[in-house]
Amino acid sequence: MANTGSDPTGRGKYADRLDPELWDYIDKVNSWYPPEIAAAPIAEQRSVYNRMCVAFHQGRPDGVTTSDGLVATAAHGIPVRRYRVANGIAAAIVVYYHGGGFVLGDLDSHDDICAEICAGTGLEVISTDYRLAPEHPHPASFYDALAVFEWVAATSALPIVLCGESAGGNLAAAVAQAKRHHPRPAVGQMLIYPGLGGDEAGRSYLEHAEAPLLTLADIDFYRRIRSAPGQPPEDPTFSPLKDRDFSGLPPTVIVTAECDPLSSDGEAYRDRIVAAGGRAAWREEPRLVHSFLRARPTVPRAAEAFERIIADIARLAPAIER
Repeated sequence: MANTGSDPTGRGKYADRLDPELWDYIDKVNSWYPPEIAAAPIAEQRSVYNRMCVAFHQGRPDGVTTSDGLVATAAHGIPVRRYRVANGIAAAIVVYYHGGGFVLGDLDSHDDICAEICAGTGLEVISTDYRLAPEHPHPASFYDALAVFEWVAATSALPIVLCGESAGGNLAAAVAQAKRHHPRPAVGQMLIYPGLGGDEAGRSYLEHAEAPLLTLADIDFYRRIRSAPGQPPEDPTFSPLKDRDFSGLPPTVIVTAECDPLSSDGEAYRDRIVAAGGRAAWREEPRLVHSFLRARPTVPRAAEAFERIIADIARLAPAIER
């Protein structure tokens, strides 16, 4: 936002709405990945984003082990990273899809988040390095997300919980919808500030069109990059809220940030599942913004929200039979 005489901070209506610690986080993100980077070549955007992710990385909790591998498809291999608690007995396996607007991110960008989910829940976690746009427009990321789900279902006897953040939340929801009749469907899904292709005349899209760290213009930018020529607007694999059938989906938890244009997507998705007879809960975390998971080390509200998310994921997994 531009500075004005009445608002020397340039923070507009959010100046007093967000905690000082969160503003420190927002300023740090913008110092690493400034809004004007959207005009740079994609390779430069990724390089800058990756450096930012390294700067924010919190390390892995003690006792979490990792191993990297490839999920083979007919055309390519999909890199994955498995997280386990040493000497632990996992009740389920979390298939995790990272955020980054379908343009940014990889196994390293969300490594510490996945490790903390593993440590906090005791569950195995499989992080998915799906193909990115614009080199690989939709449905490439969706097909990779499906392939990893199929691979986990075929190679692990553990119940599967789908989990995704931002763009990854879109992928998790699309996989849950596409695979609801699979012989081993997901037992739950956890969607963290997901972009689900909701109505941009909705509440949060209007109220928070210029929110810090994600604006309506940003959403449009990433949508256009992801879209292949002739992308159908009603394609539920692109926009899960465009589906006509929300029955048969696993128990679902959606967590959004109050000051995020995408928040209404979570509310709408909850309502569609419940109306179809399913179980879904939506929680809007107050006075937080998109990408708040990275703020968890320094922003108490973000840390508390992440703790609730970890508890939600653990509850979605079946109890271990003793």
